[in-house]
Amino acid sequence: MKVTSDWKKMKKEGEKITMVTAYDYPSAKQSEAAGMDTLLVGDSLGMTVLGYNSTVQVTMDDMVHHAKAVRRGAPDTYIVVDMPFGTYHANVDDGVGNAITLYQKTDANAIKLEGSECIDIIRRAVGAGVPVVGHLGLTPQSVGVTGFRMQASDEAAALQLIEDAKAVEAAGASMIVLEAIPSDLARKVTSVLEIPTIGIGAGVDVDGQVLVYHDVLQYGSERLPKFVRPFADFNTTGVEGLKSYAEAVKAGTFPDASTTYKRKVFEE
Repeated sequence: MKVTSDWKKMKKEGEKITMVTAYDYPSAKQSEAAGMDTLLVGDSLGMTVLGYNSTVQVTMDDMVHHAKAVRRGAPDTYIVVDMPFGTYHANVDDGVGNAITLYQKTDANAIKLEGSECIDIIRRAVGAGVPVVGHLGLTPQSVGVTGFRMQASDEAAALQLIEDAKAVEAAGASMIVLEAIPSDLARKVTSVLEIPTIGIGAGVDVDGQVLVYHDVLQYGSERLPKFVRPFADFNTTGVEGLKSYAEAVKAGTFPDASTTYKRKVFEE
């Protein structure tokens, strides 16, 4: 398993970091088998697998439950888990306490916080021994304010994001996710930091990429963001398989002799 210190080494050597979100045992198991460098248990699980309207409804219990399943499915992969909405927004002491709790209960390798307002929490959590990943640009927990659109699209906002990234690094974060920002800005942020940047809708000139497992495989995902390229189509193959199963049941061709237990118990 990679450790937190490996990320800077990979950045320095120009080796791209692969990350995919995983929310349960089978997706984690597949992702580890595929050789992913790291897995993110994102609070996007609220919409993707729980049917919530947004990440705002995701609870600490939700994150712990799913992160523990992901750890069981990927015992040898570095796992990052999202702090859910409301668990680090009220005050620093509660935020640090919740970060420690999430880290302890999930056996994750790091926790992730969104935004630049949590610098003190990052600093204290890292000081307490909890590795932290930052997240700047489009922060899904704040879309009620910002909306789902490209962020930092003007010079002032871009310069502020650069300063925010430097502050997150200075506070002790080991990586920063950059979401839905212009590619030239992502390139600039990547060049001024010693820690790796992981892009999602941030272009190719970052140190790694993250996409949602369900988007990569088109598994239940139908309206994909601009920055997603699916690499399989389980929406089609999955439905086709289920239709074939239903047809076989209706036709009486399933189960057949090869899928039936046989031992004579009753006289014909």
